[in-house]
Amino acid sequence: MDQDSADPGRPAEPRHTEFGSAEPGAGSGERTSRLSPVPTSPSLVTDSVIARPLQEQMRSSGDTPIGVVIELRTRYLGGVRGAQIRVQELVEQVAGAETPVQPIGSYVSTALTATQIRALVAADAEEAGEVAQERAEAEAELAEQATRQGVATEESPASTVGAGPAPRSAVHRIWPNFEVQPLIHRSVVTTKCQAAHRAFNAYGQEIVWAVLDSGIDEGHAHFQRHGNLALTPPLAHRSFVDGSDAEATKDRAGHGTHVAGILAGEQIVAESDAPLSAATFYQPDGSGMRAERLHLRSISGMAPRCRLLSCKILRDDGSGDMAAVLAALEYIQELNDYGRELLVHGVNLSVGYPFDPTWFATGLSPVCREVNRLVQSGVVVVAAAGNTGYGYVIDAGGRRMRTAFDLTINDPGNAELAITVGATSCRPHASGVSYFSSKGPTGDGRAKPDLVAPGERVISAGTGRLLEQALASVPGATYVENSGTSMAAPHVSGVAAAFMSVHQEFIGHPHRVKRALLNSATDLGRDRSFQGHGLIDAMRALQSV
Repeated sequence: MDQDSADPGRPAEPRHTEFGSAEPGAGSGERTSRLSPVPTSPSLVTDSVIARPLQEQMRSSGDTPIGVVIELRTRYLGGVRGAQIRVQELVEQVAGAETPVQPIGSYVSTALTATQIRALVAADAEEAGEVAQERAEAEAELAEQATRQGVATEESPASTVGAGPAPRSAVHRIWPNFEVQPLIHRSVVTTKCQAAHRAFNAYGQEIVWAVLDSGIDEGHAHFQRHGNLALTPPLAHRSFVDGSDAEATKDRAGHGTHVAGILAGEQIVAESDAPLSAATFYQPDGSGMRAERLHLRSISGMAPRCRLLSCKILRDDGSGDMAAVLAALEYIQELNDYGRELLVHGVNLSVGYPFDPTWFATGLSPVCREVNRLVQSGVVVVAAAGNTGYGYVIDAGGRRMRTAFDLTINDPGNAELAITVGATSCRPHASGVSYFSSKGPTGDGRAKPDLVAPGERVISAGTGRLLEQALASVPGATYVENSGTSMAAPHVSGVAAAFMSVHQEFIGHPHRVKRALLNSATDLGRDRSFQGHGLIDAMRALQSV
């Protein structure tokens, strides 16, 4: 992942992850099992023209010029040379002709104040908007000509993975000019589900997957095409928090709907209709977040026809507790007559809490035990690894440094029989495992996570508070991006559902399903404690049987 697209620059507070964090004011050794979803804030992973380390320098630099290296966009009109000329013009515009500018291949080096850097980025973004408008008008004219001539045009299907970038024209990214010292000491495509749909008709048909989360918005158009939330008795959506069972098909938090939209559902609009709108986020500078509109003609979950059973275990404010999870797991056992008649084939758990191995043996907590029991009864259970894979350490000189943390798998991801999923970007071969993704092994030394899947800037069905924060900037948006291992887990759930819809002899054999997914995963060349067996691969899994 891009270093600057992360947001690790926060104080070392109790880390907010899947099920929650320590209660304010809790004393030493006191823990809580309050639940909350993987962070719903889009600031987890955002695109920014100004690199994160430069943003940090800008906050404290005042009017002092900062040495910067401006990375140019090679696709700029006129190529690298054209981009060099444009950036030189921008520097002169914001800082004066006397400011030295040194071209270095596809980079430009100069020194600017924080105010000048922001002005340069704003001017470049304005040009990007003008170019985008011109391109859109040209494409519309071509489409109109094709329509008049009777030539059909085809839109490429949109993936649920990968959000639109920050507006750019000549500038790709601005970095600090680091002082060098001697050192002594984008998801349907990424997971290959789109290919699996076409080659194997692997749409998740006749499979039911339970989503234990904040509810699923039954009114969202993403779930209408295939009736994903229409269930046959005795299957029924159920709420395990305050309120009636009708609350299970509402989602005021937005987390559960986003998760469910990655797993299943689909929306396609006709050429004559307006495109779908998605809200993506970026940071024009270090001061705040901006939303950008992304137009979609179609968007699909990993297993678009899979039926979804909503088990609401998180309250409207995103909180919850372990008791609700245990109750939901028991409900699924009852529906399945404890393995005698499988009506629910899989479970997605994009919730969790940090586990302290000093409590007792890792993987033996109540929620982990119940997950293992459910798997042994014939149900595939997919769990998010957690977002506690990074933090801070203090070196010998008293300086705080960011680093990756091992032994950070969350419950219920510690359950041995669960498929525990870490996160990557939508370009995993280039960027590897996400900085925030919890790393293994477990506290008692077992290998986790099992797999990784896209979890950065994933676009999916939006509702509740998650969508509300975007509507002010992107009116009419119905899809929104979010990041976290919460988003990675339903990718694997969806692949598993698609796999089982084709190879129905695997239904009721979750160990065989897990083995097929792990053995067919794509090795990213990362450490086992980071990537597990590698990136989920729907096509290879289907072809392996």
